[in-house]
Amino acid sequence: MTETKYETIIYWDQQDEIFVVEVPELPGCKAHGRTKQEALQQAERAASLWVESAQADGRTLPEPRGKLIYA
Repeated sequence: MTETKYETIIYWDQQDEIFVVEVPELPGCKAHGRTKQEALQQAERAASLWVESAQADGRTLPEPRGKLIYA
């Protein structure tokens, strides 16, 4: 699994009582967990798999842009 350097956004989902992490630079890439740590670990795994799949399909990877571009 490759470590990624993409921005993550974490928030609490009151309805499901879980933390959700989105990786906005990777369309559709999000994960969740019962704790922040678990959610972040799952998001890192999801981002890594997203990148690996994109590379295998020959897609161009977005460059990590850093904080607040989506704010």
